[in-house]
Amino acid sequence: MGRIIAVANQKGGVGKTTTSINLAACLAEKGKKVLAIDMDPQGNLTSGLGINKNDLDLTIYNAMCNEINIGECTIVRPLGHKLDISVVPANRELAGAEVELINVEKPQHILKKLIKNLRSKYDFIIIDCPPALGMLTINSMTAADTVLVPIQCEFFALDGLSQLIYTIGLIKKQLNKSLEIEGVVFTMYDSRTNLSLEVVENVKNNLDQFIYSTIIPRNVRLAESPSFGLPINLYDSRSSGAQAYRELASEVINNKLFAI
Repeated sequence: MGRIIAVANQKGGVGKTTTSINLAACLAEKGKKVLAIDMDPQGNLTSGLGINKNDLDLTIYNAMCNEINIGECTIVRPLGHKLDISVVPANRELAGAEVELINVEKPQHILKKLIKNLRSKYDFIIIDCPPALGMLTINSMTAADTVLVPIQCEFFALDGLSQLIYTIGLIKKQLNKSLEIEGVVFTMYDSRTNLSLEVVENVKNNLDQFIYSTIIPRNVRLAESPSFGLPINLYDSRSSGAQAYRELASEVINNKLFAI
């Protein structure tokens, strides 16, 4: 059975989508069969994997509204030699789902039902959540086994994190009893500043959660790669960003709590 990981943080600009894209690509590079689901109406995961979100007729929105099955909007994105990722894309239409699905029976469980039969087809299903704790994020966490939380190495790193952990706890209690926190990963680390080091130490001292040892650096090539529609391991395979996400993928695979 595949492992479903929701990548979430209600604070924007922390490297959430960058982590979703590059973790998925590096897992695929290691021979894992991967499905990436874009649950953010901004559609950045979609465009970051080279799919034109504005030209799509079918997206996760259509599946969420019960117009199609999820397979009809799934795109297999060939990214290189023996490196394919299946993608369920999104665009701005998905923003309407927050309102339109309110009156649907058990609206928090829609995504879970959609991907129920996909677990056996993939080793990992990576869900990129929007930067808000609304219905789309709740759907993602209700469907997931674990939540991976990217934290930017900045002064306000812990701001809002307690609210996110509280929300995860509520979802675990009321909607998804098996939900666990996959772990925390530090992003945008700048080794030239004392602040980044201080933030890492502060979070480690104040957070009672598993923290991945891989730290994602602030890297120009990593920032450039989405504009070319490529994950970092294909855009610049030798960059520090590519190496970091390969290490994170290895850690995720070998996590003793969830190893497959």
